Amino acid sequence: MINIFDLYTDYLQVSTGLTTATGLSNIMDNAVSHDQITRMLNKQTNDSKALWLNIKALVRQHESDDACLIFDDSIAHKPHTDENDIVCWHYDHAQGRNVKGVNILTTFYYTQESDQPLRVPIAFDIIAKYEQSDIQSKKVQRKSPVTKNELMRSQINIAIKNVVKFSYILADSWFSSNENMKFIHEKKKYFIFDLKSNRLATIGDRNKANWQNINELDLQPWTPVRVWLKDVKLAILLIKQVFKNKDGSTGVRYLASNNLNLTSDDFINIYKKRWSVEEYHKSVKQNTCLTKSPTRTVKTQCTHIFASIISYIKLERYKFSTMLNHFALKSKLYINAAKAAFKELEQIKLQHSHYENLMRAA
Repeated sequence: MINIFDLYTDYLQVSTGLTTATGLSNIMDNAVSHDQITRMLNKQTNDSKALWLNIKALVRQHESDDACLIFDDSIAHKPHTDENDIVCWHYDHAQGRNVKGVNILTTFYYTQESDQPLRVPIAFDIIAKYEQSDIQSKKVQRKSPVTKNELMRSQINIAIKNVVKFSYILADSWFSSNENMKFIHEKKKYFIFDLKSNRLATIGDRNKANWQNINELDLQPWTPVRVWLKDVKLAILLIKQVFKNKDGSTGVRYLASNNLNLTSDDFINIYKKRWSVEEYHKSVKQNTCLTKSPTRTVKTQCTHIFASIISYIKLERYKFSTMLNHFALKSKLYINAAKAAFKELEQIKLQHSHYENLMRAA
């Protein structure tokens, strides 16, 4: 029996344009009908539990105690798709404005037991915003019933319930709330969070605190210092990192951890793993067609997103046997497809040349 969902995830790897039920059916020479694919998109389970069942064996093969959970959200832009509970307006920090699309929060797992690290999503939530009437303005607005920080803590609980091995949780300043720090510390895990420069902190006796913005503290670059953060009742190790940006300007980043034994090099080596989630966002958009589905309903849109994530995981599996990264694998598929197209074109040209000769002879 043909596994249509499995075919669909393969289709997302080989496609370079819009991914449609008709397109897959045509590739399969109608062995699978357009209606069968549409029914699959409407019925397929597409949540974190289904993701874990798919990824569990691969994680168990590579997991390690010093692995990291990386939290980040990304927006799949859908400017021309009709608005609904998941395709709606979200603030895009990269662009500094609201954009129309699908907002996805991911628990991304980074572990390295060999030369090749394993970098895969192990849980995700598609942010749903439901229409609500504002009492004062009487305008209809969309709002999520749960915050991304609440979803983050839920996803951490899922990872712990699934007995995933990890020590560190990495995230940017959006997730560096007091509640998240306390929650992670109580779970006996470490965090390294980026902090905004106006976060209040003090050095020394917390009971005699002189709260200041962390950018006003007397911190030596690249030297970890034990501090207290306002409203966080646990000691924090803070480091000020100073670096040059590509445009020549000087950048400053403040990182905080509940592991008081980290060195400057530890901060650098562990937190740089957070960049891998940005590479994931890029790969799932460019290599597995995250934004290239014309699906219209919430259910089919969620299934396509889930299929795109599973397709990414397939590429991650292939990485270990081929020693090629996702973009190299996609390029290889494209080049071989182009070669096949050239061969087909040569046959068409020969057929056309034969036709013209017959026409001239007539």
